[in-house]
Amino acid sequence: MDVGVIGVGAMGKNHVRIYSELKGVGNVYVFDPIAENAARAKELATICSSAKELLGAVDAVSICVPTKYHFETAKMALDAGVNCLIEKPVTLTVKEGEELLRLLRGKEIVVGVGHIERFNPIVEEIKKIARRPDYVSIKRHNPTSSRITDASVVEDLMIHDIDIVFNVLFKGEEDFKIYSAGTRNVCEAMVVFCDSLVSISASRLSSKKFRTFYVEAKDFTTEGDFMTQEVYVYRKPGKYGLENERYMQENIIDKVLVNKLEPLKVELKAFLDSVRSGKNFPVTPEEALKNLVICDEIRRGLR
Repeated sequence: MDVGVIGVGAMGKNHVRIYSELKGVGNVYVFDPIAENAARAKELATICSSAKELLGAVDAVSICVPTKYHFETAKMALDAGVNCLIEKPVTLTVKEGEELLRLLRGKEIVVGVGHIERFNPIVEEIKKIARRPDYVSIKRHNPTSSRITDASVVEDLMIHDIDIVFNVLFKGEEDFKIYSAGTRNVCEAMVVFCDSLVSISASRLSSKKFRTFYVEAKDFTTEGDFMTQEVYVYRKPGKYGLENERYMQENIIDKVLVNKLEPLKVELKAFLDSVRSGKNFPVTPEEALKNLVICDEIRRGLR
């Protein structure tokens, strides 16, 4: 299978690297209107002079252009009949996302959206452990970066955790309320489901990069790290007491065995498997549009 990457920036160059490593991939083609970006991939891929040239040569393509170009680039791929994986967010606006879904009707083309954390192995572990949790807290904080220029922190960083909350942990639940506050670069959102509370925070002002989650349920507490891919479960203490006037408790702590993997490699392999089988990619355009709608609601609380 011949594949392509349109947009060879910070994320696109990783798509090129992984495609060049995957079994079953033939030629890799790239296009970027910025020549120096395309040149990054010259040792791993064939450089095309236009997106049209690339789309005429491939069976599947990753769209890694800036968000404001997602819709028009995806439309070109659909018109060319090429299966595509669109980096998150699916489009710049909800209106564009709705139009993309309209264009997809009746087309037998695989279109997926690159919400990379869905392919982090700890997400499946969280899903298995934390069924109907009472409280969830997810934090995703980054140092300042010049990489993102057309998105607030909500659709840049928080959207990863919006996807996990609404499409994994509380999939299918429509009865919820959202409260949010923040600025373009830092945001805190609170989501209240009927009997569960979820806190999501994201920042581009941190001096330390971290991606953590914390879950409380009736009989246990779970915490973990998206970057180290480590998960710990704390069971209810079997013993309480006082010792030297200090409160003491004994906990049972389990470290979950996680098969550590590179999420992007898992994602791109899943995309090519979907193209070969004709089955839906795990993150559908419908789910990605829902994420964008939630982003819009949270962004109303920003100042």
